[in-house]
Amino acid sequence: MDTYIEQSKYLLSCSYLAPVEWYAALHRSKSCIIEQHEYYVKQTYRNRCRILMPDGPQDLVVPIEKPTSDNSSIRDIRLSDHGNWRHHHWNALRTAYGKTPFFEYYADDFYPFYHEPCTFLFDFNERLRQTICTLIDMEPVVEYSTHYVKPIDISIDTEVADMRQTINPRQKGTVVRGYKPRPYYQMFTTLDAFRPNLSIVDLLFNMGPESILYL
Repeated sequence: MDTYIEQSKYLLSCSYLAPVEWYAALHRSKSCIIEQHEYYVKQTYRNRCRILMPDGPQDLVVPIEKPTSDNSSIRDIRLSDHGNWRHHHWNALRTAYGKTPFFEYYADDFYPFYHEPCTFLFDFNERLRQTICTLIDMEPVVEYSTHYVKPIDISIDTEVADMRQTINPRQKGTVVRGYKPRPYYQMFTTLDAFRPNLSIVDLLFNMGPESILYL
């Protein structure tokens, strides 16, 4: 495992099957704050993830009910049943990872999330995050924001790194201190064509218990 210098604390947005680097931040910090009072932000990992399908990377988007106002907190965003998305996402995961070394080993842990109702996006994301941490054998120190943490408050606190907007689908390169993506086995690529920073499930289903060593 590579050596690294721990960041004292990361401030993270809640994320749906977050990318590998998000989990690297969670693993490498002494503690993390997950923001639950920010306004909902469109086209981010808050309600989407990126997996590797046979024809290349594909985003899975969780539909939400239209917020009651532009100032709706992420904590109050409700999931929508539009488009039978749970069925679609589960089938996509099976298509993408059904033949990976560890999909069948972990499938029963993920199955309930796509076959049982959940009301709020934040709760859904966090239950998934807690399950994934257990499967990877991570025990991060996590707390939740008690109010919206303004960027100006973070700028004067050198021990906290604000990753709420930094880790996003348009991101190029790495942003987590000490983390450098290394090729690992992926079902539909060679090591020369490795696709970095996909959803954590790409790492988990391909590498299983060794995922923690990669982070």
